[in-house]
Amino acid sequence: MDSMTELIGYNHIFSTVYHPQTNEMVERFNATFVPQLAKLQDREHNNWDEYLLPIGFAYNTEIHATTQYSPYQLQFRRQPHLPTDESSTSFIFNKPNDYYDQLKKGMLRSFNNKHVNILLLDNGNTKVIMTNGVTDPHYKINAFVLIKSHGLKTKLEQKYSITPKIIIKEQHPTYWVKDEHTQIANLECMLMTLDQYLFLKQRDV
Repeated sequence: MDSMTELIGYNHIFSTVYHPQTNEMVERFNATFVPQLAKLQDREHNNWDEYLLPIGFAYNTEIHATTQYSPYQLQFRRQPHLPTDESSTSFIFNKPNDYYDQLKKGMLRSFNNKHVNILLLDNGNTKVIMTNGVTDPHYKINAFVLIKSHGLKTKLEQKYSITPKIIIKEQHPTYWVKDEHTQIANLECMLMTLDQYLFLKQRDV
């Protein structure tokens, strides 16, 4: 185990409840993980635990923009077996004592490539990554939109209204919207169309 510790280069450090210097990766992961739970849970907010494993698996098998590898690849030195993959028809059984040597070779290659990709990102591509997917949508009158929820809310609470509103006046980036049922009009800036909402829901499933 000491050899594995030296090879991987990790050091187990106990931290306080919030101490970014020792658990910054955990905090960054939580910032990504929690919004995915909020999108998939039902309106009663009582079934979020059903999505813990699927979301964790999706995160660990997704290629990260900075390293160009998935966390799964960096840890296990191979592509993950997805539920949609065909079952293997043949297997190669290596000797138990080959595991450490193969792991060492694979990790050295993966980590070298990972560091190169991170350096390339730092040399001018950071802005491209950070602004990727950022848009400035314009909405038309009579379009159905969802309104961004404001004020204090829990982590798993919906970020947008459940029922859609209708745009009755537009002056981008400000819009006047009306509730179909109550006929109450409001001035809003943070909107999302139903198509955009459905696209995000399907993308994150």
